[in-house]
Amino acid sequence: MRTIADHDAYIAAAPEAFRPALTNVRMLLSRVLPEADEIVAYDMPGFSIGGSVVASFAAFSKQCGLYVLPGAIAEHAEEIAAAGLKATKTGITFSPRRPIPDDLVEQLARTSRERAGV
Repeated sequence: MRTIADHDAYIAAAPEAFRPALTNVRMLLSRVLPEADEIVAYDMPGFSIGGSVVASFAAFSKQCGLYVLPGAIAEHAEEIAAAGLKATKTGITFSPRRPIPDDLVEQLARTSRERAGV
């Protein structure tokens, strides 16, 4: 994908199969982080509070990713595993066939905001 200016353009440029999942993640993050600014950083749409990127998401060729601050993933490791998803220190990969449960996205966003101290 080329450099994108905003969330709408990013989602529109993503592979068609990923657009509904990305739109849902964006909506959930917006709802849980109402005080956050929508930004694009490192060519990914994200949510920033007080200059700290609290959550972001991305589309790749075969999967999507949700990225939060490191402690959030560790704190919710059991829920991530129970959902059958793979995680790194700061991200979870998902696909339209295996999306992240809405409540898990919300929990991760809240925990990431707490870890950012904002």
